[in-house]
Amino acid sequence: MRRAVIAFTAFLGGLVFLLSSPAWADGEALKGTLQNQGQPVNGVKISVAGEDGNPVGDATTGADGKWEVPVPKAGKYKVTLDQSTLPKDVGLKFQNRATLDVQVYEGSERNVLFALAPAGKQGEGAAQTSDSSSFWDRVAQLTFEGFNLGLIIALAAMGLSLVFGTTGLTNFAHGELLTFGAMCAYFFNVVLGLPLIWAAVISVVIGGAFGYTQDRFFWGVLRRRGSSLVAMMIISIGLALFLRYVFLFFFGGEGAPFADYNAQPGIQVGPISAAPKNFIAMGIELAVLIVVGLALLKTRVGKAARAVADNPALAASSGINVDGVIRIIWTVGGAVASLAGVMLGLSQNVSYQMGFQILLLVFAGVTLGGLGTAFGALVGSIVVGLFIQLSTVVVPTELKTVGALLVLILVMLFRPQGILGRRERIG
Repeated sequence: MRRAVIAFTAFLGGLVFLLSSPAWADGEALKGTLQNQGQPVNGVKISVAGEDGNPVGDATTGADGKWEVPVPKAGKYKVTLDQSTLPKDVGLKFQNRATLDVQVYEGSERNVLFALAPAGKQGEGAAQTSDSSSFWDRVAQLTFEGFNLGLIIALAAMGLSLVFGTTGLTNFAHGELLTFGAMCAYFFNVVLGLPLIWAAVISVVIGGAFGYTQDRFFWGVLRRRGSSLVAMMIISIGLALFLRYVFLFFFGGEGAPFADYNAQPGIQVGPISAAPKNFIAMGIELAVLIVVGLALLKTRVGKAARAVADNPALAASSGINVDGVIRIIWTVGGAVASLAGVMLGLSQNVSYQMGFQILLLVFAGVTLGGLGTAFGALVGSIVVGLFIQLSTVVVPTELKTVGALLVLILVMLFRPQGILGRRERIG
């Protein structure tokens, strides 16, 4: 019953948290790289219009095949490739995809990919491409994007779920750990000039230290003083707002990209088109999730963490240092959240509220998978990421997050403990 009350209160707190969101930040843009069989295509005109059809701007690809059009705000835009400006030996792989509907998020520069093919191979085949083939190609692309988003959510959700499992705390400041990690990497990469790989490693270490420090000097003190979980949850909302505006003060309201791996040309793998960094990032994310999961199952610290999550009093009586285990969990959670922030910054610009923007999806993944279960957080996050992207096949892009939360509500109605959660006796 206690956890049900906490979950309901967390939902109400989330509504308050959402209403406190500041206005959209500047720095949005559409960009891309045109290539034919690995070679850049020069002199192609790209036009961008708003959802209402009003022109926003246009650009022409350079010698490197790159183009970019800034947009005034986040929203949905129509991006059109002028086929008359293509070289004679090059054409669109799919003729019905000369105009793409693209959603630009706050502070992000969205990559737009047009699939090109040699005119001799493209002409007849593209003319015969059926609507069914185009539909399944789009489903494959959205499935890939869903897995990409789901793994980023899972990295953040795992730390949040571990903290909840060992302490019962619903931490609304967890999103700021993502922002902190991304900004640390930005500082070392852009300001100090370190390669992004080393900047990310340093960011993960600092993020782990930040998580440890939070529990050592803040949350641990509140626990020892007997603060209730509801009070601590409300405090986490205040801490999140405080940290968010500290980030705004030092970083500014405009989003900015990392110095490395920015605007990579896309590669085609079957029906899927994505930048190489997306494939590498997904591999890293999956590897980290597997390592953390195995550590929970196989190591002494992992077994102690599971014991604390099951029954803290019994774990303490059997000789387990409960506070020490919780601090390790906070350290791991902070480190993994920082890595999630770096990965999120790779797919969009780094901004002061990037963690807040994804926090609701993280809560959805944790709750859907099962509160307090690390593997449940992974499964729930993948489901949320896939549903968010695939739902755009049948619903407008603006409603895809709402659809994910609708699925969450339905699952909670029929399986309140989540996908991998355990039933608890009430009363």
